[in-house]
Amino acid sequence: MSIYVGNLSYAVTQEDLSTIFAEYGTVKRVQLPTDRETGRPRGFGFVEMETDAEETAAIEALDGAEWMGRDLKVNKARPREDRKPSGGGGLGNSRGYSNSRGGYSNR
Repeated sequence: MSIYVGNLSYAVTQEDLSTIFAEYGTVKRVQLPTDRETGRPRGFGFVEMETDAEETAAIEALDGAEWMGRDLKVNKARPREDRKPSGGGGLGNSRGYSNSRGGYSNR
C-alpha cells in the first residue's frame, strides 16, 4: 500500500518526506514525481511504509497538518488507472473518418 501526499511545497525533498513520515514508522520508499518537460517537482508524492498500521497512523496525524507553509493532503493512494489516448491519434474512429487528408474512408 502507498500513501498519497498532496499540496507539497516545491522545495520538499525525498529526505524531507522520509524524515516526517519516519515519526510514524519505517519508511520503505519515497517518490516525488517531476514534470517531464521542466524537471520541477509536481507538488505531490508517494510514501510507502512498512505496515498498514504505520500508514494509518501517518495518514491520521498528517492529513490537514500545516507543513512548510502548506496544509497537507494525505490519504491512501488509489491504484493508477490505465490512461486512454486522448483524441487526435490518427487511427480514425468508428464512423470511418480519418485524421489524414482525404477525410472519409470506405474501408
